[in-house]
Amino acid sequence: MADNILVLDEGTTSTRAMIFAPDGAVLSVAQEELTQHYPQPGRVEHDAVEIWDKTLSCARRAVEMAGGVDGIAAIGITNQRETVVAWDRTTGEPLSRAIVWQDRRTAGTCAELRRKGHEATVTARTGLLLDPYFSGTKMRWLLDHEKAVGAAAYAGKLAFGTVESWLVWKLSGGAHLSDASNASRTLLLALDGAQFDEGLCDLFGIPHDALPEVVDTQGALAETTPGLFGRAIPICGLAGDQQAATIGQGCLTPGDTKATYGTGAFVLTNKGSAIPRSGHRLLGTVLMQQDGERTYALEGSVFVAGSLVQYLRDTLGIVERADQTEELARSIEDSGGVTIVPALSGLGAPHWNAEARGMIAGLSFASGRAQIARAALEAMAHQTHDLAAAFAADDAAWQSLKIDGGMSANDWMAQDLANMLDLSVERPDFVETTALGAAMLAAAGCGLHGSLEDAAQAMRGAVRTFTPDMADDVRQARLAAWNKALAAACR
Repeated sequence: MADNILVLDEGTTSTRAMIFAPDGAVLSVAQEELTQHYPQPGRVEHDAVEIWDKTLSCARRAVEMAGGVDGIAAIGITNQRETVVAWDRTTGEPLSRAIVWQDRRTAGTCAELRRKGHEATVTARTGLLLDPYFSGTKMRWLLDHEKAVGAAAYAGKLAFGTVESWLVWKLSGGAHLSDASNASRTLLLALDGAQFDEGLCDLFGIPHDALPEVVDTQGALAETTPGLFGRAIPICGLAGDQQAATIGQGCLTPGDTKATYGTGAFVLTNKGSAIPRSGHRLLGTVLMQQDGERTYALEGSVFVAGSLVQYLRDTLGIVERADQTEELARSIEDSGGVTIVPALSGLGAPHWNAEARGMIAGLSFASGRAQIARAALEAMAHQTHDLAAAFAADDAAWQSLKIDGGMSANDWMAQDLANMLDLSVERPDFVETTALGAAMLAAAGCGLHGSLEDAAQAMRGAVRTFTPDMADDVRQARLAAWNKALAAACR
């Protein structure tokens, strides 16, 4: 019986396929790392062919391990957001490397648009800020600097899309779709607009006909070509990774809040049908869409979280394995005055400083591997505390926080979050809620569960709660050191 869900989880550092049973149990997993290309400082690229090849390879392996294609009811896709792929509509082949969400090459373009007074209008329409993080200026850069992209646009053969759009095109043999959650991250979709906005496209110089159709996050959205898996499989769930994680955490009621700690850190609060408006440089975004009706979220995005630990491991050699950070953090009473500002790709919310750079402050001869590792974990709580203050100022104060993502498995960090926020922090036993959220969307979208609420009830498992136990004077001393280092990093 076909009652399992194949999830394609397209991350920044890896691609993964997972098979979920109707109760949320994971039946199989296949995963491969993605190559990170850094052609210049501030630039991050992916090979779209590699993304597709490894996604298909993982999907086929996961399906085989779970007993074959006859057990698959539908596919759900979740993806790194804002990353832009340009391809030829006639050949289906990429025209350049993909520009990754972390890439900062369009900072000058964003500054010029701000100088001309466009940010207030863009924010009012899209809920976003003029920052290199988002997709629109990446598309413009490709048109201006990649001859093949410009030529395809001139010939009417250009297709632009974020990663879910690229995967749907390849899976379906040519369906050009983007779900509303991903589309809302491009600077080209008005939050109250059904399709990409021609006025916004004109502002950024993006050909409207190169963009995909905006569709729901769940339902009968497309289907795979039969040759890929032996039969056609319906694609019934699409969502950006942070929206998918919010759904996977069961944040389906206005006010529910989650934080995902992966490559970056992302906090979303469900705002229901109300379009979010922030006065403190948070973002308004589409959480999900069903039958054309949208649920929105207020979001704070931090660019560097787990990637800081990866940097300590791969570049500085501070640790050999990411999980060593917890052992090192526990081995000392405090960081010995060391504070890390992890602005390796600039600073996201609520600071939005593209020119800020990473800093390790407070080093002394007493500072060693343990102090630096602990300071790296402490930086997660410091950044989250800044976001909590901004959400509260926008009348969206957190009552508790649900956390997930690979980095949240670190018990020391989870407790430190509870301590610095002075809130209870809830972590599910299954922390990969991004993939789970995509599975829930697909399960509801194909009718395996009657509604998204039913899917969440059936598929979300047990949780563990961390409660604060830090003295306020310790908390305030930590925050004072953080704010001092933050000011220096932003000079």
